[in-house]
Amino acid sequence: MPVLPWPYLALLTLGYCLALSYGQLGVQAIGPLLALVITGMAAYPMRPQWLRYSAHIVFVLLALALALHWLPGFNNGRAIAPERITADAVPFSMYLNLDKPLIGFWLLLVCPWIAPRFPWRVSLGATLMALVLVALAALGGAMMLGMIAWAPKWPASGWIWVLNNLLLVTVVEEALFRGYIQGGLSRRLKRLPYGQALALIIASVLFGLAHMAAGWQWVLMAGIAGLGYGLAYRFGGLGAAIATHFGLNLLHFVFFTYPMLA
Repeated sequence: MPVLPWPYLALLTLGYCLALSYGQLGVQAIGPLLALVITGMAAYPMRPQWLRYSAHIVFVLLALALALHWLPGFNNGRAIAPERITADAVPFSMYLNLDKPLIGFWLLLVCPWIAPRFPWRVSLGATLMALVLVALAALGGAMMLGMIAWAPKWPASGWIWVLNNLLLVTVVEEALFRGYIQGGLSRRLKRLPYGQALALIIASVLFGLAHMAAGWQWVLMAGIAGLGYGLAYRFGGLGAAIATHFGLNLLHFVFFTYPMLA
């Protein structure tokens, strides 16, 4: 049996405790929690194949509902009220979500294969390579499209943003898009000549489409960023993908208009 990725579970646990300190759970949350437990038990490797596949289908639907905050009982606390972090930016607000981290918990507990082990030097090298590429491509592209501008800053809300983005956003998104989707497709398509590349592209496209609410420009930039995160995952594992994703978000937050020009 694969070894559970305890470092990532510890990060998610810390993030979930942080979110709990700002919000609360309603009784309606029992339903989604039980559904995740049941699907996790049904997806156990020793179960019949039809049952495991059904459990994963149900999980994907639950993950979509949790990510879009469709399920009741999760009263996500607002950590940052709407404010303009820079004078020419759109107002930004931030919630500490109680529902979205459950996706990461399920994946890391039920599918520990999403976090393959790499030597730390390999992961560090993959992170640095991917971060340079994705910063030039995504942030440079966003500046060319007039989405952001140079705006160095460190607002008073910076540290709570850092904790939320790392613990409740980046870890969960990378576990889902790189670990589960890209990693799962890589396992299925490994016999094909370009199976690894196809898995990376599909995961990146889906990651871009997840940003559709912000407009086509963000779909494009997120898709490009997803390619960089996918390369980090391919050559450095889940930790490299998380570090690259968080590194890009931090560069965006500290040095450029955040989240985008008004």
